[in-house]
Amino acid sequence: MKLKLGIPKGSLENATIDLFRRAGFQIATSSRSYFPTIDDPQIECMLIRAQEMARYVEDGILDAGLTGRDWIEENESNVVAVADLIYAKQSFGKVRWVLAVPEASVFHTVHDLGGRIIATELVATTKRYLAKHGVQAKVEFSWGATEVKPPVLADAIVEVTETGSSLRANNLKIIDTVMESNTQLIANKATWADAAKRRKLEDIRMLLDGAINALGKVGLMLNVHKDNLPAVLAVLPALKRPTISHLSDEQWLAVNTILDETTVRDIIPRLKQAGGEGIVEYPLNKIVL
Repeated sequence: MKLKLGIPKGSLENATIDLFRRAGFQIATSSRSYFPTIDDPQIECMLIRAQEMARYVEDGILDAGLTGRDWIEENESNVVAVADLIYAKQSFGKVRWVLAVPEASVFHTVHDLGGRIIATELVATTKRYLAKHGVQAKVEFSWGATEVKPPVLADAIVEVTETGSSLRANNLKIIDTVMESNTQLIANKATWADAAKRRKLEDIRMLLDGAINALGKVGLMLNVHKDNLPAVLAVLPALKRPTISHLSDEQWLAVNTILDETTVRDIIPRLKQAGGEGIVEYPLNKIVL
């Protein structure tokens, strides 16, 4: 059994490969090849632009692939959504496709753009958005550098953003959100009906979900005398349930827990003051719930 898996080429490529690494898969790319190697004999990888991924999965050229929900909806692709994977090229969250206009323009809502020109790569979705709001405007496909087009080449744009920094740098303001999107693992319908391939995809989904769950988390373990246990537990976040086990010396206990990485620098000194000893912080690759 070979599962043909599409890896998104371009902005999501590095984040996707890093996510697979955390999940336990080593993917190696080459600038001279569109066929990355992976250390799993049951998987064959191919680099495909995210914009085209859903079409190749729908047609069965690929069994599965990773792409944005935006491109699935843009192409109205008939595929199986195996998993929502909340990560993007810069941050591990969702992205937004927004309607933006020049800061100094007189446009304040989508209704001000009737008869105007809107540039975007997301043409079909933008047309559906305008129709929903009863606005008739000309939607032009943009081949790139969309942010620089207003006000000379277009009156407004629909562009994807994570932080909005690129839009601000080009003196653009957001007047509406067209849609939110995140990466999805998708599968061909016939592939999903194949028991062996479906089982493999479900395994991949579990491992990728586990890798995402571990983002921003660390493990923390320490030893504590049983008399100091209440003070140590009082330092740990109330909603966390640490694992507590006895050491060979029955007067001492081992405490093991998972914390947000951003809180550990404040918690460790307080744990030491509360009587914790042998405190060890360690990284996490996966948390499988």
